[in-house]
Amino acid sequence: MDRKQQYVGSCLCGEIQYAIDGPIGDLVQCHCQRCRKANGSAYAVNAPIAKADFKLVSGEAYFKRFSSSAGVERCFCSQCGSPIISIKTETPDTYRLRIGTLDTPLEQAPTCHIFVGSKAEWDQISDDLPQYVTRP
Repeated sequence: MDRKQQYVGSCLCGEIQYAIDGPIGDLVQCHCQRCRKANGSAYAVNAPIAKADFKLVSGEAYFKRFSSSAGVERCFCSQCGSPIISIKTETPDTYRLRIGTLDTPLEQAPTCHIFVGSKAEWDQISDDLPQYVTRP
């Protein structure tokens, strides 16, 4: 994980603003169908953060949860639809942050591609990062 630092982020409309007072883990590009649908793109860039480090600064009324599959909740802005985090019941102390919502610049880069076995047929992965059919 990255050194301890505070990060801030927000949704597209700015109603939700959050702070992370701690490290952001490895950035992973997920190509699973649920991430594609939740983000409307070829993949989502996610990273683990500690639940205890995540704080909503504003927009609690817009912060909504959707159970996308058994044991997984996706949290998003009900005003603009921006995905913010996902929560898995199997890892209750860790959230998966949607990196695209960060306002603080990151020095780290993605580390791998996961769920490439279910990537979109039109998606072309053209970097040299490790690729995994599911989750390593």
